[in-house]
Amino acid sequence: MSSENDQLVWKAYAVKDTKKWSEFEIINFEPKTFDDYDIDIKINYCGVCGSDVHTITGGWGGNTILPLITGHEIIGTVHRVGPKVTEFHVGDRVGVGAQIWSCLECESCKADKEQYCAKAVDTYNDKYPNGDIAHGGYSTAIRAHERFTFPIPKELDSKMAAPLMCAGITVYSPLKANNVGKGKVVGIVGIGGLGHLAIQFAKAMGAKVIVFSHSPSKEKDARELGADEFVVTSDASFANQWERKIDVLLSTADVSSGFPLGDFFKVLAAEGTFVVVGIPDDKLPQFAAPGLVLKGAKLAGSKIGSKKGIIEMLELAAKHDVKAWIEELPMKECGTAVKDVKEGHVRYRHILKMDLE
Repeated sequence: MSSENDQLVWKAYAVKDTKKWSEFEIINFEPKTFDDYDIDIKINYCGVCGSDVHTITGGWGGNTILPLITGHEIIGTVHRVGPKVTEFHVGDRVGVGAQIWSCLECESCKADKEQYCAKAVDTYNDKYPNGDIAHGGYSTAIRAHERFTFPIPKELDSKMAAPLMCAGITVYSPLKANNVGKGKVVGIVGIGGLGHLAIQFAKAMGAKVIVFSHSPSKEKDARELGADEFVVTSDASFANQWERKIDVLLSTADVSSGFPLGDFFKVLAAEGTFVVVGIPDDKLPQFAAPGLVLKGAKLAGSKIGSKKGIIEMLELAAKHDVKAWIEELPMKECGTAVKDVKEGHVRYRHILKMDLE
């Protein structure tokens, strides 16, 4: 079923050369083959994620599929549904995040952990099993599987909901997995597109929130977002002052060369967990094993989240008024947006409004 009077136009802003990563060109593109569980979505907004920058610059290595259409914080309106789609109807407001497909048959998929499916397909710069290319949200429309399409609560503004599709679930999922709630002390490392949402979700879940940042200028924002304490990590004594006081540390910062990982293990409580949610271009730093072993601490990673988790996260955001701090731009300024993200000039998420017809 589809709209009666119009057909979708498949146009996008794309990068054709990773050496010219901030130069986007308007292209026409072919979506994947339409399947029974697919949904065509007319895009209204798309957030700009750090992953977009890592991918268009080639920072993560691997093969880049050019021309490259990035964007995986997508909000739009259902235009067409496949014959076996039961959850959505034409006209529904929906979101799409960083994953667009999985096998739906493996143990991870059956356990509502489809983000860890070995055959998972990312929303962009990836291929489906049949060879079709997955294209992202700097575009007029996207074709998504029903499992990876999410209903947006009426209480959430579309512009505010967009960052939740990746940044929101990226921080909510490990907080939920580590049983964050009343009585827990949570440390958030870094205040940016991820960190400013992590503070709000941790507070909404009932935790005491300590923000760790190397930038003293971020304290005002951290406290406005709900932080109970603010710790400046450029002070060499911070680890001693907070030794064994943090139950869960969620790092949204670049955990690579120069990151004081040993100091952060020191602030973990016995059996505490340090969770990495960002993927840096470089390797994790080395650290002394006793800091991990002697208190039974854990170093963990977390990748986005499941459909079940995303729906829970959206409901929590609606109930507790979790809001991204956004700066809106027309999508034609996506080049400016990605440069701002790379240079750290966003407070705290760029949102692109579709302007192609």
